[in-house]
Amino acid sequence: MKNFSECLKVLRESKKLTQKQVANGMGISERAYQRYEGEGAKPSFDALIALSDFFDISADYFLGRLDDKKGQE
Repeated sequence: MKNFSECLKVLRESKKLTQKQVANGMGISERAYQRYEGEGAKPSFDALIALSDFFDISADYFLGRLDDKKGQE
């Protein structure tokens, strides 16, 4: 699995979304989201949940615990 920032970028691009769209959907600033993708910043627990909800995937996928985005083995 890719690291968190790479995983997030690939996921966002696969949905054809901009960083601003994801940030707005999460209720955070675009700059805060950019830090997740580009600077290796790690999200808070609440932000991780928001990302999982926004993309409709398991948080375990972001944590590198599962390869399947939906959390099914």
